[in-house]
Amino acid sequence: MSRFRFTLVPAIAALVLLAACGDDTIAPPPNTGIEGTVTIGPMCPVVQENTPCPDEAYVATIVIEDLDGDEVARVQSGEDGRYRVDLAPGTYWVLPQWPNEGAPPSAPEQQVEVRAGEYAHTDIQYDSGIR
Repeated sequence: MSRFRFTLVPAIAALVLLAACGDDTIAPPPNTGIEGTVTIGPMCPVVQENTPCPDEAYVATIVIEDLDGDEVARVQSGEDGRYRVDLAPGTYWVLPQWPNEGAPPSAPEQQVEVRAGEYAHTDIQYDSGIR
């Protein structure tokens, strides 16, 4: 019986220490963050009247940074172009990544305000470079 007690005490102490050393990050509140759709266009080399040439959904990597320039999230849009990332309320930079640095396609950075209990809707439009 005493041998059991001496092995149990260190095991409990280890569990308490592990719990105290947990991740310090705070999970964002539910239903709070940024969402939107990523598209690319134009998709036709010559746009002609009465000939539709709609923008298309685009799979892209999007980096989210806080105002200090620290990356807080990275997300990829789906085949349908949609993306969603959970974030704590605050102001963020949405940075669409260029697949070919310095060459099309590219999309501009956007500053976004996230409010508690809401998803800030932010669409991203990549320029295909087709003219």
